[in-house]
Amino acid sequence: MTYQGRYPIFDTSLLQTYPVAGRKNKVHWDELVTPATATAAGKASPDIAAMIAPVAAAIIHARKQGWPVILFSGAHLLKNGFGPLIADWMERGIITLYAVNTAGTIHDFELALIGETSEYVPNVLGRGEFGMAYEFAYINEAIKHGYANGLGYGESLGMMITDGEFQRAVLPRVMRAGSPDRFAHPEVSVLAAALRTGIPLTVHAIIGGDVIDQHPSFDGAAKGGTSARDFHIFAQHARGLCEGGVFINMGSAVIGPEVFLKSISMASNVGDAPSANLVTADFDIRPQFPEAMTNERHFAYYYRDQKSVVTRIPQAFGGQGYYVQGDQLITLPELYRQTTHV
Repeated sequence: MTYQGRYPIFDTSLLQTYPVAGRKNKVHWDELVTPATATAAGKASPDIAAMIAPVAAAIIHARKQGWPVILFSGAHLLKNGFGPLIADWMERGIITLYAVNTAGTIHDFELALIGETSEYVPNVLGRGEFGMAYEFAYINEAIKHGYANGLGYGESLGMMITDGEFQRAVLPRVMRAGSPDRFAHPEVSVLAAALRTGIPLTVHAIIGGDVIDQHPSFDGAAKGGTSARDFHIFAQHARGLCEGGVFINMGSAVIGPEVFLKSISMASNVGDAPSANLVTADFDIRPQFPEAMTNERHFAYYYRDQKSVVTRIPQAFGGQGYYVQGDQLITLPELYRQTTHV
């Protein structure tokens, strides 16, 4: 990136990186939650199972009707090892679009590349090494190549992991001696599963909030441009809610609710407003404050997930909103178990 403005700017050529192979990580590919382990694990408490039951029933009904089921999550869903469950939902057509922030795709990329993710930050932050593994240049180069070729963010990363021609166009530009020349575990990648199944995986970016942004290889125009295409893929998919469907927000406090809100506004503007068959659900660990959703002086009024996903959007169209309070380590496997027979 070049800058010709009036203010001092960080010189990224000064940055030092290190090989990802030498990094200590907290999550390994063989610890991920698979359909088999999720099904065999103990069930959630009756209270949590009861909260999830109407959401699971709505998902089953929506797919039988051919209506969309959209899942939007924060990065921790993938960091916590649930990628194989999301991939299985894709394989079985349970979800019709998966949306995530850029941090989620970084976890997915690392698992696919080296079988590990979740850098142990206290070890490296004081040394100025947090997020400085060199191989993040792979992501930045894939985004640049995808941007130049009219692709979205999710497609670009998925093709880097699975498509030989795309890999040959990208990896030789950035590989260093000792860097991985292949993805060791593409089978655990949700990005790869999306391309395999044809289920869109959209990535909703911020600038300056991800470790890939720290690197000399970072190109903000490419990141923003590919993510903008993904936003329009998401908005087009949201038009399908005009007959009915389900939107689930899990662990995204701001980006998921705001992307959904703007997409619904766009769909409504062109005559495809959601019908009264719309069901929304927000999964989070915070207490719910339904009485605060119209009170701007209450702190919970600014919980975008509770206000937009659970309250404003479904109420605007006569639909139904649900809030599921609980640890996603418990709630997501329970939702998976309750949707295994679709």
